[in-house]
Amino acid sequence: MADGGKMKGVEGSGEGTGHGEDMDEEAQEELELALSLGRRGWHLPPVPVPPPAPALRWSMVFPAWDPDAAGSSRAAESVWDSPPVPPLRFRDMWRGGGADADAGGAREAEEHNNVEEEEGSEDGDRDLQNKRPKVGAFGEESSGVNASFFGYEAPHLHAFAEHDHLKLSHGPENELDFGLSLISNDGGNDIPRETNSHGVCDVERSGGTNAEDLEIRMDLSDDLLHLIFSFLCQKDLCRAGAACKQWQSASMHEDFWKYLKFENTRISLQNFVNICHRYQNVTNLNLSGVLSAESLVIEAITFLRHLKTLIMGKGQLGETFFQALAECPLLNTLTVSDASLGSGIQEVTVNHDGLHELQIVKCRALRVSIRCHQLRILSLRRTGMAHVSLNCPQLLELDFQSCHKLSDTAIRQAATACPLLASLDMSSCSCVTDETLREIANACQNLSVLDASNCPNISFESVKLPMLVDLRLSSCEGITSASMGAVCFSRILEALQLDNCSLLTSVSLDLPHLKNISLVHLRKFADLNLRSPVLSYIKVSRCSALRCVTITSNALKKLVLQKQESLCNLSLQCHNLIDVDLSDCESLTNEICKVLSDGGGCPMLRSLILDNCESLSVVELNNSSLVNLSLAGCRSMTFLKLACPKLQVVILDGCDHLERASFCPTVYG
Repeated sequence: MADGGKMKGVEGSGEGTGHGEDMDEEAQEELELALSLGRRGWHLPPVPVPPPAPALRWSMVFPAWDPDAAGSSRAAESVWDSPPVPPLRFRDMWRGGGADADAGGAREAEEHNNVEEEEGSEDGDRDLQNKRPKVGAFGEESSGVNASFFGYEAPHLHAFAEHDHLKLSHGPENELDFGLSLISNDGGNDIPRETNSHGVCDVERSGGTNAEDLEIRMDLSDDLLHLIFSFLCQKDLCRAGAACKQWQSASMHEDFWKYLKFENTRISLQNFVNICHRYQNVTNLNLSGVLSAESLVIEAITFLRHLKTLIMGKGQLGETFFQALAECPLLNTLTVSDASLGSGIQEVTVNHDGLHELQIVKCRALRVSIRCHQLRILSLRRTGMAHVSLNCPQLLELDFQSCHKLSDTAIRQAATACPLLASLDMSSCSCVTDETLREIANACQNLSVLDASNCPNISFESVKLPMLVDLRLSSCEGITSASMGAVCFSRILEALQLDNCSLLTSVSLDLPHLKNISLVHLRKFADLNLRSPVLSYIKVSRCSALRCVTITSNALKKLVLQKQESLCNLSLQCHNLIDVDLSDCESLTNEICKVLSDGGGCPMLRSLILDNCESLSVVELNNSSLVNLSLAGCRSMTFLKLACPKLQVVILDGCDHLERASFCPTVYG
């Protein structure tokens, strides 16, 4: 993985080219996962020194870089007990050379009386802590490191360390940056002054301090690092781990590597095995879109003893892969999508005693056999297989959606083999018949959710499912009014969907638990009769033949019957109905006013919209709760009489033939 300190963890990362310029853009972005394995030998690239500026600027002078101390918190252990740093005076910044603030340790002596004496003094007992900074041109070299490290501009370093020396630098935006070089004061020998070719005056060093003692120490709380790194993906974690030893240690924390997400990532076999070997507490693994993902799992399966969720996608998965899953006893969720299963000839068998959820979506296989005694959820959606065999006695949810190649017999055998089945989705399985539904109803008496949409051979007649709660029969050409008798047998039904059933002419249901019903694009649908005390949502749209609507409900609050051109009879017994929208119902007669007035069955009505109801000629409303009324576009209306004491808004735009209007604010006792 690493030779000569060069990290190499991902295939195709420029190996063999000999030049970094030849690496394509994709390879440069590949994941350097080897950094997470704790490999040393990585060094920061040299930082280019910016050219000197023509104008006088101040530069931040840092001591020599010590890579072993980077990211350490040792420098800040004695911060809070240290003496305060002497204040920096503005006039000191313009001195040409460094000088001691105090001679012989007398800090209380006034500086303006000793300026010339201090400039010429070279006393060996001077203390580094009391030295003033020198001013030089920006960008000039010094004995310390530059203000830019890790490849970016250094942030403002505030003075909070013991025995520190304050530096002042002037940034490129003419902004003063106060930095800190952590210099220890050991006392002893003098250190000669170093000055570069441009006349930059470095710090005078004395007291036995050498270059090895000069170091920058950045401290960031481990807890704070842990919190920040928790928002990073694994690619960014590896990049952050290259900054310093502290960041490397933080990025390698086990919490960040319990979920290995390598989706659409190129990774070498050896690197993947090493990662799994290091982080053996991995619980989630995502290899969707990874080339040769099967071989990766097989090679590293012995280190994945704690794996609970595995996601695979694309490529070829043979019988060996599914047999190797037995090495993961804690595995409870397996997802395989857009893959080819088996060799195309033999049957693919999934056998795992601990598996609870299995999703094989949009895959290609000839025959699939699933033997998982603890399996609860199984999805074979959009999988092209000719035969399926199930031995899953605990299965609760089964999804066969869009399995076009499955025969009616295969679906029947698979579903009836699961006696505890509670949810079945066989939508878009064109081969399913009523016979299969009847056998499923007999074998799976706890079935509560059934989706048989887009099954043209289903009429649902003589199908009895007493435990059914949610029924979806959209786009079933065989559904007729006779089918509603079987629907009424499901007394605890709560949701019903009958969209695009072209042969359905009427719906009459009396179900005590029905809450939602959807009736969309029913070309021959003419009569609707619903009775349910908990009915709260009705969707009726694009039913051009609908003439009569009768609704009885104590929970319905909003009724929308827009663009029902044939609707002429409406009967409502809805004591909590608040909003009614009957826009563009061109066939509504004047009798609608009695339904919407007091005593008509809507005592709580507050908003009524009758826009473009062109058959209305006389509108008489006597409603004690109505607040908003809209009659825009009612061109045939000639007389309007309103006895609504709470009415606040009336819209009459486009009522061109209105001759008389009467507003009677009757007050009810």
